[in-house]
Amino acid sequence: MSVVENKKPFVVMAKPVGSLCNMRCSYCYYLETGAYSTAPEELRMSDELLEAFIKQYITGNTGPVVSFTWHGGEPTLAGLDFFRRAVELQKKYLPDGWECWNNIQTNGLLLDDSWCEFLAANHFDIGLSIDGSQIVHDKYRRDAGGSGTYARVCEAAKRLMSHGIRPDLLCTVTSDSAADPLAVYRGLKTLGTGWIQFIPIVRRDKSGMVTQDSVTPKGYGSFLCDIFDEWLINDIGRTGIQLFAETQLVLSGGEASLCWMAPVCGRVLIAEKDGNIYACDHFVEPEHRRGNLKNDELAAVVELPEQVRFGKEKQEGLTAQCRRCQWLRFCNGACPKDRFAFSEDGEKGLYYLCEGLRRFFDHAVPKLQNLLDMRKRGMSPAMIMAELRTEEMKKWKGVGRNDPCPCGSGKKAKNCCWNKRP
Repeated sequence: MSVVENKKPFVVMAKPVGSLCNMRCSYCYYLETGAYSTAPEELRMSDELLEAFIKQYITGNTGPVVSFTWHGGEPTLAGLDFFRRAVELQKKYLPDGWECWNNIQTNGLLLDDSWCEFLAANHFDIGLSIDGSQIVHDKYRRDAGGSGTYARVCEAAKRLMSHGIRPDLLCTVTSDSAADPLAVYRGLKTLGTGWIQFIPIVRRDKSGMVTQDSVTPKGYGSFLCDIFDEWLINDIGRTGIQLFAETQLVLSGGEASLCWMAPVCGRVLIAEKDGNIYACDHFVEPEHRRGNLKNDELAAVVELPEQVRFGKEKQEGLTAQCRRCQWLRFCNGACPKDRFAFSEDGEKGLYYLCEGLRRFFDHAVPKLQNLLDMRKRGMSPAMIMAELRTEEMKKWKGVGRNDPCPCGSGKKAKNCCWNKRP
């Protein structure tokens, strides 16, 4: 297939240092992928491969905006000069009238003023990994020496903002964070960056059992619902939360931009530091290698029969339970990586966190529809929150700590939703 005819949008996440990282997060799955590198001794992607990647990605794209995502491991380990060169090459190959957007997903430990000045000057977007509260973050996100990193990441967030960059906060959801969702959410809000992504951790050991640090389906659902209720009456228009925004988008008749929510996948490739191209971020393994930047064009790789088939399998592999689910249009069966659970019919291939997502959609979609209706009536975020808060307060009128919780759980309020009151 020609790489210049019938072009369709696709994305490539580049890992300039592969799985190399200056942290040792206990739930990280990237470290395992380093064993597949054909250039383990190389710290970073060579200049030759970098130029090939940038040229191919721009020429194979539909434009007029080309979005580069730099991932890892920890991409800042490639060094400032590497990214200065990347920007130079982008300008070299960018057609007139086109523009590049760059996003770095980082742990923030290396972001000094020199880094921040460069990122600001070149309009980079930043995804900053931080797990909400210090207790949870420092349990899981330690540096190579075993020390907690929460304070340093918070300092990185403040430094970025002092240079005019408002980072997106990337927060994993573990069994620990799910136990106290409001502490996690409020901790993230205090940084004032305005955007949060929640990424559930689901890992399995060699025997196939889900690890203890993984969030449970029930825990994930409770986590999302508790944060949603807090957001709904306090933070509309102030804090954006990715899943809530994507759900609203679908509810409004649009298409979700997240690959795990799309009907099919396969159009988000991975380019490793040795030039190897893989099918997906979660499938960096030999059987899903699709080519190499030295010999293969990205625009052709994404159209390979095996890659197209990989993407379609997401839709074709849906369980019967998924196909009849009222929320299918929102999640589309979610990420194939975690489709190892059994459906109510005993069919294998259900998304492990399905119960949690269904609970969230059951709880949030009617409220989001009401929110959209209120906006159509011309109500401002402040007016909407004031009205919703008043309605919520009515439920608590006259309810004491030892009274039945107004949520209907049958528990005493102090043992249920007391700390969630508006």
